[in-house]
Amino acid sequence: MLDWNQIEERLVAAPVYWMATVRPDGRPHAVPRWGVWLEGRLWYDGSPETVNARNLRHEPRCVVHLENGTEAVIIEGEASVNGDPGPEFRARLAGAFAKYHDMGYAPAPEGWEGDNGAGLFVFTPHKALAWFSFPTDATRFSFSR
Repeated sequence: MLDWNQIEERLVAAPVYWMATVRPDGRPHAVPRWGVWLEGRLWYDGSPETVNARNLRHEPRCVVHLENGTEAVIIEGEASVNGDPGPEFRARLAGAFAKYHDMGYAPAPEGWEGDNGAGLFVFTPHKALAWFSFPTDATRFSFSR
């Protein structure tokens, strides 16, 4: 069995998170996201006009998974626009997003100010399934809502 700390290490280090949402007509939509795992949730930003954001307004339930298929991490949860998280947390987010600096993305804390947080989204996990050596360590996790 896996320990959640083992999973969080991979979530924090991940360069890309894949998110699957559902369109209003029921068709699936998957997109790679840059983001940061901080305080038990995935934080990412983007335009409210993307297909992904429009899907989440219709249906906030979604799935996030990492790119690795042999050390799998699959998380069910909900995502929504977060709004301005306040100056201290904005600074922590900007510090965590520094992992993308070499890729040309380095958001400033002020970028998430304002009523809608300038497109700051948060994914909150409800359930997770992970394995690093299937099937011997496949582990389910549940999170309180």
